[in-house]
Amino acid sequence: MTSPHYCGRFAPSPTGPLHFGSLVTALASFLEADRHQGTWLVRIEDLDPLRESQEAVDRILTSLDAHQLHTATPIRFQSQRHDAYQAVIERLLATGQAYRCPCSRKELQANNGHHSERCRHREAIPAGTPFAVRFALRDAVAEWQDRLLGHQQLIVRAELEDPVIQRKEGFYAYQLAVVVDDIDQGVTDIVRGSDLLATTGHQQQLYQALDASWPSWFHIPVILNQAGQKLSKQTHAPALDDRQPTDNLVRALTALGQQPPANLAKGTVTTVLDWARAHWQPDRLPRHSQCEQHPTPPQRHD
Repeated sequence: MTSPHYCGRFAPSPTGPLHFGSLVTALASFLEADRHQGTWLVRIEDLDPLRESQEAVDRILTSLDAHQLHTATPIRFQSQRHDAYQAVIERLLATGQAYRCPCSRKELQANNGHHSERCRHREAIPAGTPFAVRFALRDAVAEWQDRLLGHQQLIVRAELEDPVIQRKEGFYAYQLAVVVDDIDQGVTDIVRGSDLLATTGHQQQLYQALDASWPSWFHIPVILNQAGQKLSKQTHAPALDDRQPTDNLVRALTALGQQPPANLAKGTVTTVLDWARAHWQPDRLPRHSQCEQHPTPPQRHD
């Protein structure tokens, strides 16, 4: 199955090292791009210098290298793309598709998501008042054909859900940067966790505002910890152990429903990836989130 224009990507945020859930998503994205004989990009979403570090960037890239998840193109760093994001914000403000908002999160919660200052319609913000920039959504029903979950439909509510595209501190927000860079890099197909499903309707409208076609989405189940929480840095998911990449990859393939043979774990990273490329079947992916399966410790024979 060949699609010469297929372009996928893996875009971690460097707030910490990769964990097992990150590896599952990266591997699924990598194998989908390989199945279509397409391009696979790596992008570092380093938008928040208060939470990110160069150490985390280095550990992420080291983990990808240890698991031989290599990109043939230069890695993009969003911290080097501020001019592009600012240009898009100015464009959206000029066309009335974005607006300045001084409201705090607490104020919005107190008003059930409504802006007491009528932010969409006010002409100016008093000098010295900090403000965020929000994208002005339209009331709509977002629909798309998810490549794993099938037909999806979400209600998008104007004002109540208007996403921040630039924070009060001046930092550019994920919702803006991810769309701008996916358009710029020609990303056609996105494999990502199902926890991001709810943002899809907002992103569709951003693509439309930027006169671009949105990509195909493939939302895979997230991996949960034993408490039923998504594996993440916030839930203290342990870092990948880069000393055992073969075991990690076999576990990731198992989590993706690919049923790797037990003896595969005795091979090399190259052996595992060769098997995965030859046997990758997206229709085997589970539809629901599942708990991380820890490897069985080796038996001692004293």
